[in-house]
Amino acid sequence: MVNVQTRDKAGIRRQILELVSEYHEASESGRAGFAPGHSTVHYAGRVFDADELRTLVDSSLDFWLTAGRYTESFESGLAEFLGVENVLTVNSGSSANLVAFSTLTSPALKDRRIVPGDEVITVAAGFPTTVNPIIQNQAVPVFVDVELGTYVPALEKIEAAIGPRTKAVMMAHTMGVPFELRELKELCERRGLWLVEDNCDALGSRYDGQLTGTFGDLATFSFYPAHHITMGEGGAVATNDDGLARIARSFRDWGRDCYCSGGENNTCGKRFSQQFGSLPFGYDHKYVYSHIGYNLKITDMQAAVGTAQLRKLPRFIEQRKANHASLAAGLANLEEKLILHTCPEGADPSWFGYVITVRPECGLTRNTVVAALEGERIETRSLFCGNLLRHPAYEAIQHRVAGSLTNTDVITSNTFFLGVYPGLTPGMIAHVVDVMQRVAG
Repeated sequence: MVNVQTRDKAGIRRQILELVSEYHEASESGRAGFAPGHSTVHYAGRVFDADELRTLVDSSLDFWLTAGRYTESFESGLAEFLGVENVLTVNSGSSANLVAFSTLTSPALKDRRIVPGDEVITVAAGFPTTVNPIIQNQAVPVFVDVELGTYVPALEKIEAAIGPRTKAVMMAHTMGVPFELRELKELCERRGLWLVEDNCDALGSRYDGQLTGTFGDLATFSFYPAHHITMGEGGAVATNDDGLARIARSFRDWGRDCYCSGGENNTCGKRFSQQFGSLPFGYDHKYVYSHIGYNLKITDMQAAVGTAQLRKLPRFIEQRKANHASLAAGLANLEEKLILHTCPEGADPSWFGYVITVRPECGLTRNTVVAALEGERIETRSLFCGNLLRHPAYEAIQHRVAGSLTNTDVITSNTFFLGVYPGLTPGMIAHVVDVMQRVAG
């Protein structure tokens, strides 16, 4: 009787998933084709098929609403892709940055821990949540300028910014463009600095043939719909250091000392036989807190979508590269008026977008170019916050600027980006090039 019931349940599940595939096919049929000037050319978006819907529904049928089997599968799959020892998922790329940086404040790191007043080198021309964890942990961000064209800082500017209280470098591979990673890693090792790679825009990028997100002590990833793969909301922290991984997991999981997975008990074999602080001997290890942490886990339904997306990642990366190359070729004759997107020597980006800076005094303005594009239903975006220090929330923060932020201010006034995500078609890219030629040619 049990076997029959089990067989029936399995058969019903198969029928449900088959119907999900049929539903997706029906929902996709009859979609209108691209009409230049009438259809929207998005700067980013979800690219998915029936696989993601099936895994999502399959997970929902388990009704295991927190992290579970799909989370374990996604973490191991991403770790295998990156070639790293530890990947732990979190609920966003911003949370990944918070967990990664907070990890470096742990008392377990002793003299190397970051404490209030210590300095961390970063950039102002990026996304705010790369910098926010530095501020939230009462460290001092030290801002360096970036290069126009690559939008990442040159190594010499980072080195010149190091001071007596510098403890770390934490910055992003902006728009998928790696900074000079191997050289920076060597600098950090010589100077005893932590290196945190914000890899949220750069999944699949390489430097000297090695994937970004694998050079630093810690790296972070985002799976928001605009990024290289998506779970809707979601992120991850990666590291090859088992000690850092355990600390990061503690910060993610309420700050608890216990490292059992969901639904497990007594993994360490000493749940009721240890001494912690002034707690009674044998206090339940599952409720001992070694860090002031958070609950930043994902649901298994999100991870289910991520597992299907991860299988498509190599194709997504190649399509981003191809779309970026098409824009580069189509805009190459406009270099007198526009600074076109490039990357440092040795970098092989998995591009997040195509960044353009309107050259000052060329007779054009960013507003003119953007208005023409948006008027043709081509979405544009500014390069994140431009100069972060010019935003109301950051005007009074404790910080230091190393050198000047001249290029960062140019970015604030003159820079925008276009999409290269895999959902774009050759016709869409041709339309973008045509409009750019009309407005800037």
